[in-house]
Amino acid sequence: MKFPTGQAKHRQGTVGLEGQERNGMSDKKAKLTVGDREIELKVFSGSVGPEVIDVRALYRDTGMFTYDPGFTSTASCESKITYIDGEAGILLYRGYPIEQLAEKSDFMEVCYLLIYGDLPNKTEKKKFVREITYHTMVHEQLNHFFNGFRRDAHPMAIMVGVVGALAAFYHDSTDITDPRQRMIASYRLIAKMPTLAAMAYKYSTGQPFIYPRNDLSYAANFLYMTFGVPCETYEVSPTLERAMDLIFTLHADHEQNASTSTVRLAGSSGANPFACIAAGIASLWGPAHGGANEACLKMLGEIGTVDRIPEFIKRAKDKDDPFRLMGFGHRVYKNFDPRANVMRETSKKVLAELGIEDPLFEVARELERIALEDEYFIEKRLYPNVDFYSGIILKAMGFPTEMFTVLFALARTVGWVSQWNEMISDPVQKIGRPRQLYTGEPQRDFVALDKRG
Repeated sequence: MKFPTGQAKHRQGTVGLEGQERNGMSDKKAKLTVGDREIELKVFSGSVGPEVIDVRALYRDTGMFTYDPGFTSTASCESKITYIDGEAGILLYRGYPIEQLAEKSDFMEVCYLLIYGDLPNKTEKKKFVREITYHTMVHEQLNHFFNGFRRDAHPMAIMVGVVGALAAFYHDSTDITDPRQRMIASYRLIAKMPTLAAMAYKYSTGQPFIYPRNDLSYAANFLYMTFGVPCETYEVSPTLERAMDLIFTLHADHEQNASTSTVRLAGSSGANPFACIAAGIASLWGPAHGGANEACLKMLGEIGTVDRIPEFIKRAKDKDDPFRLMGFGHRVYKNFDPRANVMRETSKKVLAELGIEDPLFEVARELERIALEDEYFIEKRLYPNVDFYSGIILKAMGFPTEMFTVLFALARTVGWVSQWNEMISDPVQKIGRPRQLYTGEPQRDFVALDKRG
């Protein structure tokens, strides 16, 4: 396996090596008063986004930690890969707006961009696509792993197991100190993830595994392996192929979210790349993260019909009712999700092509109309997000809801390996070791059993 020579041209980094002057150092200083002491902290500036207070010396100088549950105000690393401005509804991959990439690019080009830092030229793209395409097969013995799962096993449970098991087959790409081995592992993960995802689906249906085809695009090949059968020819619809490619592109990376942070944290210990990505898949499985589109479809099923929507809207507005409208609003995007606009138009094309009559789609359309017009939703900024539209598209294409998060993992793999490679190459990186605010019992002496009351 050969790779493009040299690293792509990156913008000048805003943060330098530990102990050296940083390019992004601001003239500002943050001052912290602790009792009668005043501590001065450095401030760093990124190329865009909020400034960052350097608190690394805080414990050394004060004996104190910071307290930030969920790390919502903490920058855990320096990164040049993805930037989000939640207030403005901006998502950039290596500086490129997601809307431009969705309109003018494709997933393979986006993969190259995330890994190498720049868009490829024609020669680089052709070579990259070929390398990915010709490594989509998995070791034949890996097929036997699937027989160890129950037939009704959740496909995400299967994915956590089989992706982690790749380390047992590809020993020549687990040395994280070797840049070449790291890149081989990255290519393998991107190439083989669609094959494993399709196998997880086929196993649940009892159908035979379908081998990949080298004459198909990345998205078309995945659809072929998922829905094709040996006894007849499966023709991939260009509309569905494009929709699948867009879903992959829009989910490729999303800054330091839960699963990406999990991959980085696992990688900081020196774990092999396959184990790190398996850890990311496990984190993504949660309904608050990658399972959101699955939860959205379940909600639509609970509502059932258009005439019941007012009842659930009323419940959503009631503070004392635990019911939540899934697929609306976003923890990061406070105005709108830039990915949702792309998915909205794509959903129209997919539904028009397939001509499916399903009550859930009518419920979804009416919910969308209300969310865009109702003052409560507008005031609360509860706009349909990418999960709302992607769930509708995937259901229309024939994917069962339990496969939705698997597709998310498939798409996010390139972001995970890009972030993992960046983390391994960062000289400032240390093993992740968050601290805590301890509220348990202070030190106490052991009491013998016969003397305890």
